[in-house]
Formats: sequence, structure tokens, C-alpha cells
Amino acid sequence: MNIPGDLKYTEDHEWVRVEGSVGYVGITDHAQHELGDIVYVELPEVDMEVEKDEEATSIESVKAAAPVNSPLSGKIVQVNEDLEDEAELINKDPYEAYIFAVEMSDTSELDDLMDADAYKEFLEK
Repeated sequence: MNIPGDLKYTEDHEWVRVEGSVGYVGITDHAQHELGDIVYVELPEVDMEVEKDEEATSIESVKAAAPVNSPLSGKIVQVNEDLEDEAELINKDPYEAYIFAVEMSDTSELDDLMDADAYKEFLEK
């Protein structure tokens, strides 16, 4: 199981890569493995306001549809348009295929997320 050390993680299996005041959000290797072959990603609207832990979008696989929650509050400033035609990029490399980027309105929310060691421990429970 691939769990990069430079990311933050949620109990809902999203990851966040922080670059300045922006958090890039995707789903973890564990999540894409559980979902199976991803066939569709509904991209959220740019400029949409999101709240921490609320559903921002969804992913569909051959097995199921799953919500993707925003790990952070703020405004969506970017979406990964490559996923419109190639949703399977998430299966190939879930940590490169971010889904959306959030300009954080409260950086202290990062303190609520797990580091790689804590996420690994969480998965082992």
C-alpha cells in the first residue's frame, strides 16, 4: 500500500497536498483499490465554496459510486480536467491524479488530518 509521507489524510480516505494556501485533494491508494476500476469522476465547479468534511463531488467505479468529501473548508480554485476523459488516471497513480484544489479559508483544519504514520495505523485497525 502506497502512503506518501508528505501528504495529509482523512478517515474517509482522501489525501491533501498543501502548496501555500491551496490544498490539492484526491483519494488514497487504499480507496482506489477498494473501488476498483474508476470509470467516471464528477468534477466540482470552480469557485464553489466547500466545507470541511462535506461532500464536494463523487467518483464512480465498476463496483460502486462513492462521495469525495473536502478535507478542508474554502473555495475550489482548480479541478483536474484530465479526469473527464481519463478517470482511470486515479487507478494508475492516485497521488498524482488530484481531483480538485481548495484555497483554504482556515489552515488550522490541517491539524485535524492524519500524517502518513497515523493513516497507516488507522488502516490497520
